[in-house]
Amino acid sequence: MAGIVTNIKSGKQTKVRPHLTESVAVRWILIGIALLFIVAVIILPLVTVVTESLRKGWSAYVSALSDPAALSALKLTLTTALIAVPLNTVFGVAAAWAITKFKFRGKNILITLIDLPFAVSPVVSGLIYVLLFGAQGYFGPWLQAHDIHIIFATPGIVLATMFVTFPFVARELIPIMEAQGVQDEEAAVSLGARGRRVFFKVTLPNIKWGLLYGLILCNARAMGEFGAVSVVSGHIRGETNTLPLHIEILYNEYQYTASFAVASLLMVLAVITLIAKSIIESRMSRELGRE
Repeated sequence: MAGIVTNIKSGKQTKVRPHLTESVAVRWILIGIALLFIVAVIILPLVTVVTESLRKGWSAYVSALSDPAALSALKLTLTTALIAVPLNTVFGVAAAWAITKFKFRGKNILITLIDLPFAVSPVVSGLIYVLLFGAQGYFGPWLQAHDIHIIFATPGIVLATMFVTFPFVARELIPIMEAQGVQDEEAAVSLGARGRRVFFKVTLPNIKWGLLYGLILCNARAMGEFGAVSVVSGHIRGETNTLPLHIEILYNEYQYTASFAVASLLMVLAVITLIAKSIIESRMSRELGRE
């Protein structure tokens, strides 16, 4: 895109082409490679899911989704997300606020711990909970004595999901709150505002779009998590299977159409997530443009 330069002496405006080091051919090659990659990695798999899920007709598709095991998996997936995402949102806001607004010992350790799930394999994180709460784990005998079930039950699935998703909200808010500084909060305090009023009237409006963005990413990961949940779930059909685990079981049982049908449900949830993500990014850009 050409820029416009104004001559100070004459006042005339002239268009100046930006300096480009790549030739037109190189640019088109790069664009073509990017498009081919998107088609091969994203578009074709999505098309395959849709076509395979409808291969045996609409009735088979509806039957796969209305199966009691599929409905149970959907319910458990949504339940896990409804528990894990709000808890991680509260943690993310508190952690981001503490890291960006205050100075304290151990801040770098807290930041490192927040990033830990990005470095640890989800399967390893699931195994950690088995070692802690399993029948032969550290707390296993005590839990069995009090008839408390964590591993191979919903609590274990929620814990594993929380572990792999808790960095998303905090990591989205920390850069935003660091860029904003503490000037607005200090001004509010100088005018007599305190505690919750400062947060809800000053801090929260400033971070609302970043918070929603992190929440959406956290929710998407929670619904699609496989590795950690697979370790702690026990794969009990109709009880501890989430949608990703149910898809795996159907595929291993050679019920390909049913597995793709359930996969299409996850795909719809992913598309909704992307649409919400795009809307929030647009709103964030508009607000930054106004500033």
